[in-house]
Amino acid sequence: MSEDNKKTSVISENLLKDFPPHSDEDWRKAVDKLLKGKPYEKIMLTNTYEGIQLEPIYRLSVLKDLPQIDDLPGFNSYVRNTKLEGYTATGWQVAQEISSALPMELNKNLLDALNRGQNAVNIVLDKASLKGKDPKQSRENQVGKNGTSIATLADLETALDDVVLDAVDIQIQAYHMALPYATMLMQLAKQKDKKIRGCVGMDPLSYLAEHGTLPASLKETYDDMFQLTNYAKKNHPGLRTIAIHTQPYHEAGASAVEELSFGFATAVEYVNEMLDRGLSIDEVAPHVQFNFALGSNLFMEIAKLRAARMIWKNIVENYGGNQESQKIYMHVRTSKFNKTKYDPYVNMLRTTTEAFSGVIGGADSLHVGCFDEVLRSPDDFSRRIARNQQLILAEEVHLSKVIDPAGGSWYIEKLTDELAKTVWKNFQITQEAGGMSKFLKENQAQEAVKKVATARRKNIACREDVIVGTNMYANMEEKFLTPRKRDYKSLYEIRSKEIRKPDLKIEIDKDDVVESVMQLWQQGATINQIHTALHQGTTEVQPLEIHRASKFYEQLRNKTEKYFQKTGERPQVFLANYGTVYDYKGRADFSRGFFETAGFAVEAGQGFEEPEKVIEEALQNSVKIVVICSTDKKYKEIVEKMCQAREEMAADKILILAGNPKADEEKYKKAGIDKFIHLRVNAYDILADLLQKVGVE
Repeated sequence: MSEDNKKTSVISENLLKDFPPHSDEDWRKAVDKLLKGKPYEKIMLTNTYEGIQLEPIYRLSVLKDLPQIDDLPGFNSYVRNTKLEGYTATGWQVAQEISSALPMELNKNLLDALNRGQNAVNIVLDKASLKGKDPKQSRENQVGKNGTSIATLADLETALDDVVLDAVDIQIQAYHMALPYATMLMQLAKQKDKKIRGCVGMDPLSYLAEHGTLPASLKETYDDMFQLTNYAKKNHPGLRTIAIHTQPYHEAGASAVEELSFGFATAVEYVNEMLDRGLSIDEVAPHVQFNFALGSNLFMEIAKLRAARMIWKNIVENYGGNQESQKIYMHVRTSKFNKTKYDPYVNMLRTTTEAFSGVIGGADSLHVGCFDEVLRSPDDFSRRIARNQQLILAEEVHLSKVIDPAGGSWYIEKLTDELAKTVWKNFQITQEAGGMSKFLKENQAQEAVKKVATARRKNIACREDVIVGTNMYANMEEKFLTPRKRDYKSLYEIRSKEIRKPDLKIEIDKDDVVESVMQLWQQGATINQIHTALHQGTTEVQPLEIHRASKFYEQLRNKTEKYFQKTGERPQVFLANYGTVYDYKGRADFSRGFFETAGFAVEAGQGFEEPEKVIEEALQNSVKIVVICSTDKKYKEIVEKMCQAREEMAADKILILAGNPKADEEKYKKAGIDKFIHLRVNAYDILADLLQKVGVE
């Protein structure tokens, strides 16, 4: 140590002696004194949708009861990472989804992405493919919808042309159709003499939860899962064949607790089915991948991924799995749930924080959604921005050069532990109820998610949960993005002409299903021929209610935009400003922001100090909705006079008071005030009612 450093160290030690640490009790007494009798629990604690209360401050003492706190990355609980070196050796995989409608289009966009920083293939299948239908058998709006139309081996060969199959991980999001698409990929690899790695994973329950109908019986899909996993462990050990997608629960409004507990309950059901068919836990666990969604609660999402590693380790260990089998593989993608139609460029900020939480949480691979993915088909610009968000985190922020930066944070460590314990309790409830498939069939999972989603909706309506650009800080000057709608009719016609069913005798050897299907692909079979040969049953449950959090609030703005296009004007609000600027400005600004979220045009009064002038300006104005803005003290001088004047003039006005004058609320209501607006009201209900009253349907 240099002399300067020694001096600095001595000075620091001396300063610490002068400021001895205070105990938790000392801190609490100081806080209670400042609160002056107000309840600590109500003022200082924050409740989350996970049922966890967040403290205002976390001190070293919170770590004393955490058995995993001394674990290093790559050891024991794996809370800090499953790899000793974290990202410093290989980094996370940049696995952007490529969801182009046509195989040739997919290939073009994929090669461009791989040449510009992406290092994994991530293919999303269209609706027709996931239903096991050839294009001609499908509805027009299902071919190329939400993914790529791949019906034959030739389609996949086109899609992956010039991609070196053993140089990158390949993911195909196939759900219950994993055996057909994994064997298609295996056959292509066989023709090119390559081994493949990545994930084409079976996941019938997540698809069933999202769509309500599975075009196969669960037994058939579990048989597929066994055949595929058993073949992969011998021939493609780097291919994960079981993929648990928790995104449907997340996109239906679930908290991290439901997302993780239902994900692990799904995984346990799959593991049990594989064990029953003769595989061991060490043959199954390495072929499992978890696909999580990343929401906007930064620290909760970091804790979610850390907790997931602990829980999966615990589950596999209880099955008797070895240390390598106890390591979880996590692919994560940014959420669609919190993305917005209005002020859509804010979505870039949302995906950046979500990607950041995924990396800090230790994800193995990551997809960052395009900022316009909930509005239209992404283009080169939106795909490039999304991909570059990952590259900036790795190359400019240097997150690829650190190992578990969250480790040791008193807040994150405690939150991780609390979340893991809460998830484990919820997971046990699911298991005691008979497992995940039964939980879905009895509608218990759907109801649990709906309960959280309802609480979210209420908080968004009341603006306790802020969605920037939607229920707060609306941009009335924004220019809306140009729609890019796919021509599904043309896609249907193109693909129907391209795909022809060959006259094949479809026979599958039940003792060697994978090889049989691979041979059928080589002979030119179509996805429908394979699907029909493998699956005859169906399974149905009540589907989850997938939605975007902001959509119901956006519908208010949609109405005013249609009204504007039809009439050339917006529904209006007049601010009756009384007193000095100091008196009315705060509530006038609040009122403007309140009404602009629904697309109202807000006109501000001049601001008079004489009540008569304010009343005259407001009531003789042509605007129907009048909002009185001033201080509670000033309201005593004008509110009743305004209401009386409206009655005398028989003015068709809706009078609204900005503020929450608790002591005078009933008096003002009796005088004639129609509504009050302030931080505690249900803004959505008030705005929806007002739009109806002024004729905006």
